[in-house]
Amino acid sequence: MARRITKRGREIRNFILYNVEDHPQDIGNVTQDRFGIARQTASKYLNGLIGSGLIRAEGNTRARRYHLNWLIEETFEEKVHGGLQEDLEWRNKIRPHLEEHVATNVLDICQHGFTEMLNNVIDHSDSDNVLMSVSRSAVTIQLMVRDYGIGIFQKIQQDFQLNDPRHALLELSKGKLTSDNSKHSGEGIFFTSRMFDWFSIRSRQLFFSRRNTGGDWFIESDSVEGEALTGTCIIMEIPTHSERTVREVFDRYASEFYDYGFTKTHVPIKLGTYDDDQLVSRSAAKRVLARVNAFKEVMLDFQGVTSIGQAFADEIFRVFKNAYPEIDLIWINDNPDVERMIQRALTADYEKSPQLPLV
Repeated sequence: MARRITKRGREIRNFILYNVEDHPQDIGNVTQDRFGIARQTASKYLNGLIGSGLIRAEGNTRARRYHLNWLIEETFEEKVHGGLQEDLEWRNKIRPHLEEHVATNVLDICQHGFTEMLNNVIDHSDSDNVLMSVSRSAVTIQLMVRDYGIGIFQKIQQDFQLNDPRHALLELSKGKLTSDNSKHSGEGIFFTSRMFDWFSIRSRQLFFSRRNTGGDWFIESDSVEGEALTGTCIIMEIPTHSERTVREVFDRYASEFYDYGFTKTHVPIKLGTYDDDQLVSRSAAKRVLARVNAFKEVMLDFQGVTSIGQAFADEIFRVFKNAYPEIDLIWINDNPDVERMIQRALTADYEKSPQLPLV
């Protein structure tokens, strides 16, 4: 006979499901601490979720790890140049697997992200085929769009005559990047990457991802060892219970509530470095600043940057600021050393100006 789950029991089950991917090895201990329950009780809930097929356990007792199971995994492959239409692919292949127990705001985000990424493949990839997939666990939706074309970073490098495909990562992160203004605004990846909790791009041997945790974006960009990936693979994940909306994300990057333009950008400064290079030169600063004069507000994110040079700081916070006084420069996630160099650049004009005699 089926047993009725209490409200507290449902809370414990949901807590495990929502947190198991972040705590694959210690989810039992985390659950114990959160609810003040015994180890045996936490194990009972874990075993119950395993028995229902919602999670799985891997490894022996000491090294056991828990993961969500995909309850739905559907993959489709289509010809790109045979009249492929992103809205029809969404309606006929993807949406039917998401209609049950998914809030409208999450469904809207999935539609926006999937159709934007598939349209990029159709218009830009030079790929003959495209692979699409939709996966769903008890609490997560994952969408994938993968092509076999030139590769997104190489395409950007080629179209904008950049010296290095890694520079494409930096330009992509700013938004308003398009090689064909008649067809695209250059906003697709910028906004889509901020709608999902996890967004990743892999192409050739470069990997870029954004993870939204607690309101902060954690950005990774690495060269991947091993065989290069032909084309581009984009993966997007969002919880089925997310409260984020498409409008909220768009509004965040408009300067005023009545201004519907894309006027704000967020620049991850770390993407301005190659290999172990330091951010010390004016050239590096100009690379970071390229095209940001198209915005009214520029947020410079120093996450992962341990230090910057005097010339780098001077180029941004004195030279650029004086050239574009109407642009609001904001900086976040800077450590004391970086902040000290920024403040030095900001006060440079004052220090160099002639001092009036005291009277």
